[in-house]
Amino acid sequence: MIKKFVLFFAVLLVALLTTGLILNPASLEVSQTTCEDLTNPLGLDDLHPRLSWQLSGEGRNILQTAYEIRVASAPERLLMKSKLIWSSGKVNSDQSVYVLYNGPALSSGQRVYWQVRVWDNHGHRSAWSKTAWWEMGLLQPGDWKASWIISLVPEDTMKSSPAQMFRHEFTIKKKIRTARAYVSAHGLYEMYLNGKKVGDQLFTPGWTSYHKRLQYQVYDITGMLRKGNNAAGALVGDGWYRGRPAFRGNRHVYGSKLALLMQIVVEYEDGTKEIFGTDESWKSSTGPVRMSDIYNGEIYDARLENPAWKNPGYDDNMWKGVKIEDYPKNILVASEGLPVKRIQEVKPLKILVTPEGDTVVDMGQNMVGWIRLKVQGPAGTKVILRHAEVLDKNGNFYTENLRAAKQTDTYILKGKGAEVFEPHFTFHGFRYVAVMGYPGTLTADKLTGVVIHSAFKPTGVFSCSDSLVNQLQHNIQWGMKGNFLDVPTDCPQRDERLGWTGDAQVFASTACFNGNVVAFYRKWMKDFTADQQQEGQVPHVIPDVLSRNGKGASAAAGWADAAVIVPWTVYVSYGDKKILKNQYECMKKWVDYQAARAGNTYFWNTDFTFGDWLSYHSDASDYPGAYTDKDFLGQVYFARSTLLMAKTAEVLGKKEDAEYYRALFEKIKKVFQDEFVTPEGRLSPNTQTAYVQALSLGLIPQDLEEKAAYRLAGNVESFGHLTTGFLGAFLLCPVLSDYGYTDLAYRLLKRKKYPSWLYPVTKGATTIWERWDGIKPDGTFQNPGMNSFNHYAYGAIGEWMYRYMAGLNPDERYPGYKHIIIHPRPGGGFSFASASLMTHYGKVSTYWNRGASGGLTIEVEIPCNTTATVVLPGAVGKNVIMDGLPVENNVSSDKIRKENGNMILELGSGVYGFTYE
Repeated sequence: MIKKFVLFFAVLLVALLTTGLILNPASLEVSQTTCEDLTNPLGLDDLHPRLSWQLSGEGRNILQTAYEIRVASAPERLLMKSKLIWSSGKVNSDQSVYVLYNGPALSSGQRVYWQVRVWDNHGHRSAWSKTAWWEMGLLQPGDWKASWIISLVPEDTMKSSPAQMFRHEFTIKKKIRTARAYVSAHGLYEMYLNGKKVGDQLFTPGWTSYHKRLQYQVYDITGMLRKGNNAAGALVGDGWYRGRPAFRGNRHVYGSKLALLMQIVVEYEDGTKEIFGTDESWKSSTGPVRMSDIYNGEIYDARLENPAWKNPGYDDNMWKGVKIEDYPKNILVASEGLPVKRIQEVKPLKILVTPEGDTVVDMGQNMVGWIRLKVQGPAGTKVILRHAEVLDKNGNFYTENLRAAKQTDTYILKGKGAEVFEPHFTFHGFRYVAVMGYPGTLTADKLTGVVIHSAFKPTGVFSCSDSLVNQLQHNIQWGMKGNFLDVPTDCPQRDERLGWTGDAQVFASTACFNGNVVAFYRKWMKDFTADQQQEGQVPHVIPDVLSRNGKGASAAAGWADAAVIVPWTVYVSYGDKKILKNQYECMKKWVDYQAARAGNTYFWNTDFTFGDWLSYHSDASDYPGAYTDKDFLGQVYFARSTLLMAKTAEVLGKKEDAEYYRALFEKIKKVFQDEFVTPEGRLSPNTQTAYVQALSLGLIPQDLEEKAAYRLAGNVESFGHLTTGFLGAFLLCPVLSDYGYTDLAYRLLKRKKYPSWLYPVTKGATTIWERWDGIKPDGTFQNPGMNSFNHYAYGAIGEWMYRYMAGLNPDERYPGYKHIIIHPRPGGGFSFASASLMTHYGKVSTYWNRGASGGLTIEVEIPCNTTATVVLPGAVGKNVIMDGLPVENNVSSDKIRKENGNMILELGSGVYGFTYE
């Protein structure tokens, strides 16, 4: 009997270890499993998605040496080898990011479960990871059995009409195993089921190039259905589809009719399936949302509410019918980006009355989203909420910089006790809210700011000893929050809010520090391919709403080059080769377009460009401004995209392409030197932007680089400030540091007077401004036609703060932080700086502290399955202590080298601390 018990518990222990329910004795764990950068994604259309995981363990220098993945149709089948859909077997590899599922192709709606275990270089094997899953979407157009429907409610499509309501009832007769809803729309939709909103996503189906790519969402509605009668409904508003998604006032960029497509698939316990979808039996009407417009806001008449329409048994005899439309289904794609969600809430800072008599609520933070209003009063009372970013110098509500955007929500009370209002299909960029018509006394508890944006996970943290620089970092992060709303927009408040490509390419690297945005960019870049013009031109904004019939409003140097720069930046930051593969033809077409326009001269100066947008301008008669010739900028961006094209071809193993673009780059470089570089290393134009662009690309002859860098430094010294615009500011401090002028970079960072990064901070900014002097030193405003106070482009200084000040760098030879370069550069009078980043491998961090006596402490954390090169600045000749002993006692001599006064260590994973005088 005892033997049986011993045998039973032995078998049980093996089973628990195998399933990962308890840990192996070895200190090696696997966690953070993802599929295509998402946790348990519902609705993929990639037949062979990629799987990732993180390792953790005790001690240092932990590297994965092998992995094994198993995939099954049910969690319990993971334990039965014969029931697996796919097993990788034990694969000798250190790859733990983007490992391809190489099993049989899966079918529409199929869910599979997976686990992974790993081995390390210390002889440990982990337990199996916790069970994760992914589920396929509808993979073929024929899988869609539902029909597109439009409302038969009469409307005036030349203006913003009421949002449309659709409903239908259906009967469930058997016990349900699973149920899914697949939904898309022309316009923005909210889905309801049995009286409740389905999911927590906002602004679905998202913004894409609708005529070529239209997303659908998948919802698990198993727990929302019930046996018997059920009611499905949707509210559909104009959104980007037929609103005014451009400052030209255009309506109907994509179409004049709203439409709905909904398919509910129910699988019963007996194995049978039933499909309920939009068809001619659905009903339609309008209700309390009388107007919804992204720029102008919402009018909501609560007197027209009848929540019962979302429930079974509602009498819809007075509703209109619908019409089936033969809209294409072959353009439907599963959602790939990050959903827009409510992320956080902001409480009002104070309520004030302006000199002009407006009651204004100060939220204390320039934010993007809306106000949740609590109110009680008589029926028909109209409460108007106007939104603005700033007050003028007299303290009055200022909206002139919004241009034609009204940013106004109107709520009409139903008069039945306490009421709560939030808009549906609009968003606002604001810090201040002017409230009109509020019944009774307005108090702070009646308003809550709801912050919305694409739900990226914050990954980067930066801090230092200067409170103004910390506020700058805060502003950078909030500028990103406010402008990452399904696409990376230029601004969130005026009648624009478009995916401007130039802004995005200069900020992309900083964005990749502050958040996990790989899926966000992967989705957006596919619309570059969709909207690329016939000869290869890339539009100014993506999705493209500015060109006419696919022509014009394109091919601007520094803007169109985002087609190449952003995918490369994402690859370096996350190690995602897929974005390079997806975008390769688009990238190639753009560079080939540049080359064709340049012809045999290899000088690209034949297309329009915005130039170094919003660079420094002076009132001085002898220096009107820092103007960098557009010919110059065209040539450097021709070179930049060509060089990155060559690197991309090398990464993807396209040898002939790589050789061609390398050779083309050399020809472009030769023309550049002949046209713009003097024998003494002076550039024409002689601007900061010119020098940083050329030096960052290696376009200046090597023997003249130091002279050119000296001239750049002299220019900065002469002015005492930056003079760069969008195309120079993001490179200025990095290039200064690369050529030994970090002290100047720090001086630029710490400058508080206009023009500088901290000048807006001294003026109370809580986000990044579009202009260096959006509010002038005398308190007046810049030109209201172009004066956003939430514009992330100049926030690209954040990259320098992470990479140079704190010292946290990716290595493009081993992208995604598989190998890390940690090279802090203390200086600028700062006593400490720190940065951390949650990479695909885990947390990497760096911290330095300069003590009162001048001693330097440096601490670094390197995640498992990575290695790092750690540069200890100025440590040569110093007694460097690590773990209480000289560093030479802890690190083997072949892992230490000395260069330019720095001690350079090659280290494995772990936490390390160094101190030296």
